[in-house]
Amino acid sequence: MTAKILVSACLVGRPVRYDGAAKTLDHPALTRWRDEGRLVVVCPELAGGFSVPRAPAEIAGGLSGHDVLAGAARVVDITGADVTALFLDGARNALALAQTEGCRFALLIDGSPSCGGAFIYDGAFAGRKHAGAGVTAALLRAEGLEVFTPAEIGALEARLESVDAD
Repeated sequence: MTAKILVSACLVGRPVRYDGAAKTLDHPALTRWRDEGRLVVVCPELAGGFSVPRAPAEIAGGLSGHDVLAGAARVVDITGADVTALFLDGARNALALAQTEGCRFALLIDGSPSCGGAFIYDGAFAGRKHAGAGVTAALLRAEGLEVFTPAEIGALEARLESVDAD
């Protein structure tokens, strides 16, 4: 069976980011996986109820998605509004889609308070990054999915080759 990959909608060219832009990842592996029918596309923020465009949001206090899932942190937008519930809904909806579609892997845009897998912004809206995961990435990992960032696409290729060989 061909392993499926949950992928951030912005990476496949959909203009779903907070500013109405995409963050298209132009990589031969992504094109091949699309052609093979492996990709399951989602934007957790849209799945949680946000629209495009929307106010930028960050996880407050330099914390991470793991802290949000534990109830110890919140996600706020640049106006100070607490948007934690929408981020949690989006993460749960993304997980449900991944499980329904049989995804074992995820390729998510880094930096996002939803999808960030290696780094996120610190909550001060000053452009400062720190190591950590967004809410969706943290939930997917907690539920056993392997989450990769665009910088790790080679590692995802290698994992898929090993899984497909089994």
